[in-house]
Amino acid sequence: MSTLTPFRKITAAVARAKGEPFSIQQARIRAPQDDEVLVRVVATGLCHTDLIVRDQYYPVPLPAVLGHEGAGIVEEVGPSVKGLKPGDHVVLTYGACGHCQPCSGGHGAYCKHFFGLNFGGGDLEGRTAIEDEEGRPLHDHFFAQSSFASFALARENNAIKVPHDAPLDLLGPLGCGIQTGAGAVINSLKVTPGSSFASLGAGAVGLSAVMAARVAGATTIIAVDVVPSRLALAKELGATHVVNSREVDMIETIREITGGGVDFALESTGRAEVLSQGIEALGTRGAMGVVGAPPLGTLAQFDINSLLLNGRTIRGIVEGDSVPQTFIPQLVQLYQQGRFPFDRLVRFYPLEQINEAAQDSISGVTLKPVLRISH
Repeated sequence: MSTLTPFRKITAAVARAKGEPFSIQQARIRAPQDDEVLVRVVATGLCHTDLIVRDQYYPVPLPAVLGHEGAGIVEEVGPSVKGLKPGDHVVLTYGACGHCQPCSGGHGAYCKHFFGLNFGGGDLEGRTAIEDEEGRPLHDHFFAQSSFASFALARENNAIKVPHDAPLDLLGPLGCGIQTGAGAVINSLKVTPGSSFASLGAGAVGLSAVMAARVAGATTIIAVDVVPSRLALAKELGATHVVNSREVDMIETIREITGGGVDFALESTGRAEVLSQGIEALGTRGAMGVVGAPPLGTLAQFDINSLLLNGRTIRGIVEGDSVPQTFIPQLVQLYQQGRFPFDRLVRFYPLEQINEAAQDSISGVTLKPVLRISH
């Protein structure tokens, strides 16, 4: 264990007010305590959730240091840390308490304290670890990391050790977005060999699902989107069919491709009308997973008898139902074997260009921005 320092200067991208651009500023972060680890962030993904929190679709208190797809090198560890040491390479994932009933059953993504740990703006007691240069607290602990900064505090249970020979600056998105799409297919829907699968949305999460469906052995893989470049990439990543829903009727086209309806589907757009249409595109006993996050209070409609009489299933999915300690290393191994080429989704930006990266993500120019952080 290294010698702990009381505070460390950091550079952070701060969301200061609803809808405002991120601001780059100097701040300081306290040393790790108990089971915490201080991580020197090498790179961090920028995710849809960061942007909807910045814009206050979710009520995280501002100003805040967001960022929840960090990857870096352990710098210091708290006195209770047993399995990590300085110099370890880690991917930071979501926060879970580790001892409630869902956590004890291997379902940390449904931790009873999930909202507080990931969206509370501090620890469960409301305390923050980051302050600005004037000593005023900045809300943090976002997804138990706040990795839009040169250093981040995480806990041992959400800092996942990865091999030194894997490209660390690429791996951050495995902690949330990529894990969500791939895990929804493999862990939640349990897509089977020889089955049909439709990804409703071909962003980073949807294309991760396409790649995972190929790994899982699905033989009909359909990508649905309205952006031709995304559909072209989907074909390269394993989709057997693509559907531009601006040009054709999505429901009828999927039924034609599959001979009646798709076995499995994943909705990642967060659009209620896409979910409603996707349910109608399911086959008998088809299963729909939902990972797209709209504003709180968004309602979707469907015909109850269409669901009932066809034995269809709809289920919400958080973080791909993954156990990150095992699933993230598995995704790294699949990537290293060339079977899960998620690097095709990534474009790198320096942290100082976070607002350009955010705009490119919103416009669709970039599927998965990753912010490199210089030290």
